[in-house]
Amino acid sequence: MMSVVEELRTLMEGRGTQAYGERITIAEHCLLTALAAQSAGEPDTMILACLLHDVGHWLDEPDDEFGIYSHAEQGGRWVAQRFGPSISEPVRLHVEAKRYLCSLDPDYHRRLSPASVHTLDRQGGPMSRPETFAFANTAFHHEATVLRRLEDDHGKKIGAPVPDLDRFAPLLMELTIGAAKTTGSHDL
Repeated sequence: MMSVVEELRTLMEGRGTQAYGERITIAEHCLLTALAAQSAGEPDTMILACLLHDVGHWLDEPDDEFGIYSHAEQGGRWVAQRFGPSISEPVRLHVEAKRYLCSLDPDYHRRLSPASVHTLDRQGGPMSRPETFAFANTAFHHEATVLRRLEDDHGKKIGAPVPDLDRFAPLLMELTIGAAKTTGSHDL
């Protein structure tokens, strides 16, 4: 049985090498986003949510050259099988967080990359007023918006030094569901 680190490495070295409309690979994007969370002093759960937020792109065939539009739902399910909701829910909600932020902040919408604008249109566009209210009252909505801002502001920097997955391996192993049960961790 593969460890979660081995699973993730295999995914990153496979479909993670795709760029899906950006000028960096999705694996690089995830690693840079996790590094930004770590550098900002975010909790370990947020660091892992940032690392894992686009894993859904690696689980199935892409819809087009921009990846899988439902990757947040697929990725959220994959992450939930391995980690608790404080990690899986921000992953599951990060596309909704983009829609939410675009509905509230025109400056945020203007900062999106062309690929993110393209996928936003395919993912339902900016939220309606009732949708924004519902999202704002969803558990982990704040964490999802933090993740979203980190990925958009730091996760697509061309030429930035990209950390290796090994930097996050101890955290991955420590916070997996099985590890939490055997070590008595309670964040999950």
